Amino acid sequence: MRGSTETETARVRQGVIRYWAAAKAEAGTAEEPYRAATLAEALDAARQLHADRPKFAQVLGLCSFLVDGAPVGTRDHATVELAEGGTVEVLPPFAGG
Repeated sequence: MRGSTETETARVRQGVIRYWAAAKAEAGTAEEPYRAATLAEALDAARQLHADRPKFAQVLGLCSFLVDGAPVGTRDHATVELAEGGTVEVLPPFAGG
């Protein structure tokens, strides 16, 4: 049964990425869909989608992330699994703390 667990873990899921403040400005949109199994995959796809906006990747590198309302913190983005119908919030640093 171990093989089925690994297959389930690697399954691509669909959800939405929401951009806030500077991330929204650089993406040129407030939100867009993701198709990814992990946060790292979703962010890589977003970088590719917005490759024509070089500041987008820079801003993304400064952001904090919430996945379904839970802070990602310092966890490796490749280990943060995404849920079907989930939400990734992209939060750039805000002035004043």
